[in-house]
Amino acid sequence: MFDLTAAPAQKAPDAEPAREPRAYEALVREIGEDGAGEVRDVFWSETSARLRLFRTLSLAQAHARIAREAHSLKSAAGTFGYVRLAALALTLEKSAEGLGDGEFRDLLDLMDAAYAAAREQEPPG
Repeated sequence: MFDLTAAPAQKAPDAEPAREPRAYEALVREIGEDGAGEVRDVFWSETSARLRLFRTLSLAQAHARIAREAHSLKSAAGTFGYVRLAALALTLEKSAEGLGDGEFRDLLDLMDAAYAAAREQEPPG
């Protein structure tokens, strides 16, 4: 699996590439083309739902849930090589408790943009 161990705080999140192309190929080698395609479809569906969910949660009342959801998103995005989205999710995971509402919304906007960029760079299949 693709391991995201670099500390994203060292770079601006938009400095990260939207997608690491070799990550999906590694997944295909591990579980096959059909399995990788199925898992990727689930990732897109769950990520879209998770990004919408973040917009419905109150940061003040649900920061622990937001951090858990961000952790899950970080892991899934990393598996598929969506480096920018994974880095932003890590930022949200680590800072959810200390963010202000404006910072939270700005981070969600960046995550939405990273998701869109990853989708645009996704190879057909």
